[in-house]
Amino acid sequence: MHHIQIVNIQTVNGPLRAADVRGPALAHEHLALDLSRDTDREAVLRADEHGSAVAAELTSLREEFGLSLVVELTCRGMGRDPRALARLSERSGVAVVAATGWYYEPFHPDEVGDADVAVLTRTLLREIADGLDGTAIRPGVIGEVGSHGERPSEPETRTLLASAHAALASGLSVATHAQLGAGGPAQLELLTGAGLPAHRVSIGHQDLLDDSAVHRELAAAGAYVAFDTVGKESYQSDDTRLRLLLALLEAGHADRILLSCDISRHGYLLAEGGQGYGHLFRSFLPKARAAGVDEDLIDLMTRRNPLRFLAGATPEEI
Repeated sequence: MHHIQIVNIQTVNGPLRAADVRGPALAHEHLALDLSRDTDREAVLRADEHGSAVAAELTSLREEFGLSLVVELTCRGMGRDPRALARLSERSGVAVVAATGWYYEPFHPDEVGDADVAVLTRTLLREIADGLDGTAIRPGVIGEVGSHGERPSEPETRTLLASAHAALASGLSVATHAQLGAGGPAQLELLTGAGLPAHRVSIGHQDLLDDSAVHRELAAAGAYVAFDTVGKESYQSDDTRLRLLLALLEAGHADRILLSCDISRHGYLLAEGGQGYGHLFRSFLPKARAAGVDEDLIDLMTRRNPLRFLAGATPEEI
């Protein structure tokens, strides 16, 4: 068993010792959100309508695969529901980490507007210290902080910089949303340029970018590379994801990889015929094993790496 020093992760039901997380984690999911708009009414997971199905999936994954932790990256302007997260965690027996931050520009709430970085930073630090949305439930991560295109827009630049400053002040790490996998290097440049160490950054949706050179660049710089839309075949085939994953493993970057499914609408739930939160465990990891990925590497990618990322820890600590 790999030694884990006493490091705490902030969950929706209080601090959790990283050493007590024995099973795998999902590094980028949504359990309750509302991203609906006129062009897309179905991008919702409502606690009242879909909560029972979500809880049932998490419970079965805990029982079958030992699922121990879900990093829930629904942030400001995304229909975040911290009370629902606490209930889902209690019902399922799976720890849940909640988030603060701002998604990419089309979903920015009015508060972003032309607010300067200092004002935005204070908003994040207030939530980190006092709790989310009028609750005492505190976030354990900043994310999913978004941008789209090769370079963040001007408002996205401000929200990314505010995230870096809040991370430095609070000790939390930052998980990004790189729309369709684009713009990861620019995100990392911005965050590390503000002083945030690369090992406290996870660059999102890199499995949607069929470019192993970019993945190697991010990993070599010390950032986590998130293959976090596993099973979303309409965006990218899992065969391509597996090829990209194996390339990153072959390049020696196993300790930089995070894995998840990014369930972000009710149609993805098992109860509605979707792939569900368990697709990683039921489908993708068996394919990785068949390709020669051993159990220690799987434990590294699904447990130790996400814990290390959340704790802002170095490999020696976790």
